[in-house]
Amino acid sequence: MKKYTVTLTREERDLLKGVTSKGTYKSQKVINALILLGCDEGESQEKRSKNEELSRVLKIGMRKIDRVKKRFVEEGIDITLNGHKGSRIYARKADGDFEAQLIALSCSEPPEGFARWSLRLLADKIVELEYIDNVSHETIRQVLKKTNLNLGVTKDG
Repeated sequence: MKKYTVTLTREERDLLKGVTSKGTYKSQKVINALILLGCDEGESQEKRSKNEELSRVLKIGMRKIDRVKKRFVEEGIDITLNGHKGSRIYARKADGDFEAQLIALSCSEPPEGFARWSLRLLADKIVELEYIDNVSHETIRQVLKKTNLNLGVTKDG
């Protein structure tokens, strides 16, 4: 296994000490800061801790320590503390026309034998009418939730 050496500058140490001593941060950010402070081999470090000792004190695995050290050496302190930003982009299936057709369908009479439209019934009917090639009941739920439609209650009067 490749050994990664963590060497912190004075500014980086001050930043990590600030993360561990004051403010409200996510627990993983604080743990990562403590790992880096404990593994530091720079000139401003008084006593370097062994990985086994850090693992026991912080109650984390040895692999976690190795991953944090590797991430610091390869990607820097910012990525080590905050992680990567999500990069997945999802294409929207429900555009304005689809939403209008769905709302119109949900306001219409339900099929024979049903008291009201269910999400799965709506999804099946939308695909059957070829408004869209396929759609899940969860997408139907999200679209209807945005419109504040309540199909379960009818007002008297």
